Amino acid sequence: MAAEKFEVEPVGHVRGGRSEAFDDNWGAVEAVIEIEERFEPDSLAGLEEFSHLDVIYVFHALGDEPITSGARHPRGRTDWPKVGIFAQRAKARPNRIGVSTCEIVRVEGRNVHVRGLDAIDGSPVIDLKPHVIEMGPRTDVHEPPWIVDLMAEYWDA
Repeated sequence: MAAEKFEVEPVGHVRGGRSEAFDDNWGAVEAVIEIEERFEPDSLAGLEEFSHLDVIYVFHALGDEPITSGARHPRGRTDWPKVGIFAQRAKARPNRIGVSTCEIVRVEGRNVHVRGLDAIDGSPVIDLKPHVIEMGPRTDVHEPPWIVDLMAEYWDA
């Protein structure tokens, strides 16, 4: 069966923060998500009552970098196991989509000021969702040791 094609339009773009993606130290990075003018400012009404936001965005700056479709060592570290692209959060994904949970600093008009968003300036934002605890895991979460090691300094300021 052929894959169904559909288009997704950005609802906004990341402004500010980092201009290049570095692997670590995203915790103190502040940026603004500018919502497109086709949305009324009241499309964000009530968002400021939440502490965190789930942002779905596109890794737009990768250009022609190859897409990983199999397994690889995360960050090229051979001391970590070779794992499939769907067992990691790498940017060289088939659809180049990132998901990040960040802190809402404030909402002004069509602008959502955030901290700890690991997307770079200019990234198209394809959706925003308030982070709702009840939508998270309902059982204990477990991870392999290599991801704990990988993430050790990811959010450090």
